[in-house]
Amino acid sequence: MPRYVWGVDSSVAVDDELYTCVKSKFGNPKFWGRYLSEEPNVSTGLTKGEISFLRNRGIKVLPIYPIFSEARGYEKGQLAARNAVFNARRLGLPINAALFANVERFGAVDEAWIRGWAESIYPSGYRPGIYNNPVVGDFAGAYCEAVRKNNQVALQTILWSAEPETGVTRERKVPTFKPASPKCKSNVWVWQYGRDAQACPVHTNLADSRVLNYL
Repeated sequence: MPRYVWGVDSSVAVDDELYTCVKSKFGNPKFWGRYLSEEPNVSTGLTKGEISFLRNRGIKVLPIYPIFSEARGYEKGQLAARNAVFNARRLGLPINAALFANVERFGAVDEAWIRGWAESIYPSGYRPGIYNNPVVGDFAGAYCEAVRKNNQVALQTILWSAEPETGVTRERKVPTFKPASPKCKSNVWVWQYGRDAQACPVHTNLADSRVLNYL
């Protein structure tokens, strides 16, 4: 049976104040999700200083690549992958780290984009990941079609599920690990089960401990 680890993600940069808030109100995260680059009016971009801050406290970085427009078309998937890899290298993230494309539930996504993303990330030495909603929107069907066309997508990609949302908890009160997943072969190793904590500006996550090898 896999062991599960608790972590958070945030759109704001991690500093002493936010880290102390999370540790005192919720627990000690094993990983922290942050955007690789700035997303205007949504998130600040990850910095080398922030990475050092987290690593010095024994926290792994879960890198997120924001998708600014609809995730449609193989070439757009390739372009997103190149940009994500560029930013990962710029920040000195180690080879074999998973880079998670943020495919929001309200955004359009097709199977070609998913293949473009996965097939372009993997040869770079990094590992493809996708934050997704497998319940609402186009993702689940598009993902399974991508897997049907290239089984390597299922083998190589780590999925981070946004459903179901059971509510924010402390580390000691996490739910049983039961994220929603596409109805085909997939590695759903991360689950964002709680969003928009009131005490600190974070979302709470539970993950299969195997994902720590790729953060």
